[in-house]
Amino acid sequence: MTAYLLPVIAYLLGSVSSAIVIARLFGLKDPRKVGSGNPGTTNILRYGGKKAAILTLLGDVLKGVVPVLIAHVLGVGSVILALTMLATFLGHVFPVFHGFKGGKGVATAFGALAAMNGWVGLALVGSWLVMAITTRYSSLSAITVAVLAPVYVWWFTRDHALILAAGSMALLLLWRHRSNIQKLIAGTETRIGR
Repeated sequence: MTAYLLPVIAYLLGSVSSAIVIARLFGLKDPRKVGSGNPGTTNILRYGGKKAAILTLLGDVLKGVVPVLIAHVLGVGSVILALTMLATFLGHVFPVFHGFKGGKGVATAFGALAAMNGWVGLALVGSWLVMAITTRYSSLSAITVAVLAPVYVWWFTRDHALILAAGSMALLLLWRHRSNIQKLIAGTETRIGR
């Protein structure tokens, strides 16, 4: 019974916005009302500093890691594991506690995928770093790993349910980055460090 409730618990955990919690703890403005309006690490970094951004990133990654690790401990099948991964990601993107207006979900998706399979996590980190170092665009790096995620899950697991979950997250990540894609095409996207 606990295993079947796990996706619900994962969604509720994902719905806790690390950016909003950290902003309140640090006495910062609500990230939904500052900068890009996105309650995520990059926006917090721009107006709240590195410490707040690092804590936000850790919180978002852990939201993906914890329910998936619990799923592993419980020994659930791949369908429940896939639903748990997808649920925590959807909680971040559409949080019930914050009017269903959440972040883009990159860190939480990464946490879920890395906890699902360590090799997938390493491949995603490596791909993100290569893109970030060569292009200095955080958004392009995120878009690239979103596209590669289902490929890596296929390569390392060959599990249809997990591939479908990764593919669903990838499509939603691309949709959430549509404004960044437009800026990249127009040449107006902000580079890392600016």
